[in-house]
Parts: sequence; C-alpha cells; structure tokens
Amino acid sequence: MRDRTDHAGSNPVTPSSVRSPPSSALSSQLHSPSLSRSPLLHSPEHEHEQSTTKATKQKTGHKITFSHTPPVVSAPPSQMHTPMVPGTPDRPVTMPPSGARTPMAYIRSRNLTPRFLTPLGSPLRKALHLTKLDPTDAWLPITESRNGNAYYAAFHTLCSGIGIQALVLPVAFTILGWAWGVIALTLAFIWQLYTLYLLVNLHESSETGVRYSRYMQLANAAFGERLGKMLALFPIMYLSAGTCMALLIIGGSTSKIFFQVVCAANECKAETLTTVEWYLVFTCGAVLLSQLPNLNSIAGISLVGAITAVGYCTLIWIISVSEGRLPNVSYNPVRVGSDVSKVFDVLNALGIISFAFRGHNLILEIQATMPSSEKHPSTVPMWKGVKVSYTLIAMCLFPLAIGGYWAYGQMIPPSGGMLTALFAYHSQDVAKSILALTSMLVIINALSSFQIYAMPIFDEMESVYVVRFKKPCPWWLRVIIRSFFGFFCFFLAVAIPFLASLAGLVGGVSLPVTLVYPCLMWLKVKKPKVYSPIWWFNWVLVAVGTVLSGLLIAAGVYVIIDNGIKFNFFEPE
Repeated sequence: MRDRTDHAGSNPVTPSSVRSPPSSALSSQLHSPSLSRSPLLHSPEHEHEQSTTKATKQKTGHKITFSHTPPVVSAPPSQMHTPMVPGTPDRPVTMPPSGARTPMAYIRSRNLTPRFLTPLGSPLRKALHLTKLDPTDAWLPITESRNGNAYYAAFHTLCSGIGIQALVLPVAFTILGWAWGVIALTLAFIWQLYTLYLLVNLHESSETGVRYSRYMQLANAAFGERLGKMLALFPIMYLSAGTCMALLIIGGSTSKIFFQVVCAANECKAETLTTVEWYLVFTCGAVLLSQLPNLNSIAGISLVGAITAVGYCTLIWIISVSEGRLPNVSYNPVRVGSDVSKVFDVLNALGIISFAFRGHNLILEIQATMPSSEKHPSTVPMWKGVKVSYTLIAMCLFPLAIGGYWAYGQMIPPSGGMLTALFAYHSQDVAKSILALTSMLVIINALSSFQIYAMPIFDEMESVYVVRFKKPCPWWLRVIIRSFFGFFCFFLAVAIPFLASLAGLVGGVSLPVTLVYPCLMWLKVKKPKVYSPIWWFNWVLVAVGTVLSGLLIAAGVYVIIDNGIKFNFFEPE
C-alpha cells in the first residue's frame, strides 16, 4: 500500500482534492485496502480535524507534512483470535487493573454481537480491516484463553470421550451376542465419528464470520432460541451435571475399594470411612481442582485423565483375558420373557452402547480454546487432535468390549461391568498391587473428567454475573460458584446413588446430542443442495436417530419397570 507522500509527490494537492465530497469517499471506502478512506474520516470530529490539518499543513517542494494528524492503524485479520483488536480508531488500547484483556470502559452497549457470537470478520469488516469481538468472551472460562493447540484438543477429547461408561460395554454384548454386538459397536463408532466431524466444521463460518463456542449456541443459531432450548438444553445439562454426579459416585466408591485393598495388603487395622464420607473426600478433591480458571488451564489435568483412562481400560481387559475364561461361561444371548420384553432388552443394550460415546457436547467448547484466522482456521488443529484421540479410544473400547465378553460371557455383572467383574472374580488371583493400581487410575481419571465436564456449567453460571455487571467474575465469587456446584453434586450423589443403573435410559436421552442434532444443524447451517447425496444421507441419519432415541427411552423405562430398581435414596452402598 502506497503511503500519503507517494500520492502527494505524483499529484499535487489542490483545495478541491483536499475537500472531497463525503459521497465520493463513502462510495470508495469498500474498495480501498486502507482505512484512510474509512467512514470515520467523515465524522463531525474529523471535519474539525480536517480544518485544523488544513490550517497547519506546510508545503515543501512536492512534500506535504501533517503536523497534527495521527496515523490510522489498520488491524490485520490475523488477530481474530484475540478478544479485541488493539489499535482500532474507536477502541483505545487500555489494560484495566483487573488484567482482563477486553476492557468494558469503552463498551457503551452490547450491540456489537450477541453474547454467544465471536465474529471472524464479515465482508464489510474485511474490507475495513476491522474485527470487533464480543468482550465478554475474554471473561468466561471456556473462551478466556485462546492459546490451545492440537495437543490440547487431543488431551481434552480423549479425557471426555472415554471413561467408566466404557466398562459396561460387555453387558450390551450379553443381550446382542457376538455378531450383533460387534456390528452395533462398529456402526455407533463410525456414526458418532461422522457427527463429530460435522461439529468441528460447524464451529466457525467464513461466510458469516461467526464462531460458535458452545453447543447450545450452535443449537440456538440452527433451530432458533426457543426450539433450540427445548431440544438441546436438558440433554446437554444432564450430560454435564449428570456426568459430574456419576463421577462422584464412581470416584467415591472406588476410593473406598482402594483403601480396603491397600489396607488388606498391609494388614492394617484402620477403620474405613463410610461410603458417604468417601464421597465427601472425593468431592473435596474435585472442588479443589476446579478452581483452575479456564479450559486451557486444565490441559495438564486432561492429559493425566487421558493417560489414566487408557491405562485402566487396557489394564482391565489384559488382566481379564490373561486370566482366561471363567468356568461354564456361556455366550448365548440372554433374551427371556415375552417378545416385547426381548425387543426392549435389545434396545436397552443399544442404549448402553450409545451412552459409551458421550462427549460431543464438549467438542465446540474445546475448539473454542484455539486461535483462529482466515489463513489458519481452528478446524485444522482440532481435527488433528480428534483423529489421534479417537484412534486411542477405539484401541480401548473394542478390546475392552470383545475381551471382556470373551472372559466373562453371561456372568458379567450388570452394574459396574468390567471393574466389578475384576474384583469379584480375580481378587484372589491377581496381585493386590495390580488391583490397587487399577483403582487408583480410576480415581484419578474420575477427578480429571469432573473438571472438563463441569467447565460448561461454570461458564454458564459465571456468564450471568458477567452479562449483568459488565466485568469479570471476581476470584472469591468464582470460588463460591464452583464450590457450590461441587457440593450440590455431592448432595445429589448421596440422594440418588442408583444413577449408574439407568445407563440405557440415559443413553436414549443423550443420543440426539451425539448422533442426531449435528446432522440436523449441518442441514440448517450449511444448506446443502436439496436432494443431493449428502442431503439425503444426513436426513436419513436424522430420521433413524430420532426413531432410535424414542425407542431407547421407551426401552429404558420398560426395563426399569419390568426388572425393578432399588431406589435407595440417601442410602449409598
């Protein structure tokens, strides 16, 4: 871009050229690569500035100098990942005492963008080299730091994509059998990997210049705010809060087992805590770790959670297979009762498999922690991290399901799955150190997974304060909010300890978030050509997934009523 002196040297300035009509400047501003012809130059303040400049400019040969005109700074689009582009004419660069990267003193109203949208740059803004981002994003836990990368994405995705629910997969095989069990698990894995690919590519749009940093925001944009809340709010909140509550139950009960194993090995006579007290101990540890400020800050914790998840899944199936099959093991599918009961049992098994693939409600949040620009969109590193993490997930889930069913067959415990079977059938055969190590890995993974699943809840709770008061949430209030959520989950874990028995029903409720909504949102946002192959493919997945979700919910309710469930309120075992 040539500067003003080049223009001045070739074309001498005349009064008519200095006082150009506003209409000509306005018509040419979108075609100029510089902000020197921005509409800001024709504001009333600039008219006064022009008169001052005219009075103070001095001619020296063919050069013109402006003694009081400040240079106009053009912010490049490559700074899109920052909360606000510094140096724009209408946004002075000032760092507030709080340390937040986006000061609110100069934001008079929230009319830039909706709270949940983070523009990449519209065509007009690209022409003007300006990008204005939502200032509240810099103060919320999910988008407070945008320094993530493909490694962080792999850590978070692996920690959220694999967990204790994978240990129940052999239970589904007891109903489906070998062939249909493997087929159902393979199809579910491919289906959810495809919808994961759709979500990664729906996170940002170069056409509209918007980043959807949260699953609920994308649902609102695709379906409308009212319909989006009706369809997605409950399953998303349950997948976050319900998973946190289940992790407290699993972590607390496994802590009790770990203490018993270690104490028995050392022949100590210490009295163990009650189950409720172990829940409380685990909750205190989870609340302490939850004080880390944002999603990027827990990348190390997610790495530990990912390592421990892969560790105990691999350890459990290797031990089970190496110990050999149990005596009198059978692989005939268990289908008793009436024909209706058999059908609902099969559907409940499919619900268990679908519940194993949770974590899609966190994909957009994980991708939101990455920087993004037109040349380097966040889609590329995010998909690299997803491919690595789901390769490891497949290496854990398939051996766990197939090896566990081979070792235990119909004798696999319905509650707890492989972890319960390990202690029930091999507590005398396996070294106590191996059992203690397995328990410890489960506890650490539960602590780590709690952090990433709780982060969307923290983000939503803190956004109420940020939007209301237009400033970051103070540290003491953040401590109160996160501690309240942790101990509220503890209360629910004690009140409803039978939540783990509802895996089939929960799988039906959460299935649309994983398998249906991404396809529907792709159709709504991307608008592929009607009746094209991709259009038909996504609509078929939407139809099949919707019907399957309804059947799984009905099957889960029927199985609970038919088999019964011990509603031991406030009586954790």
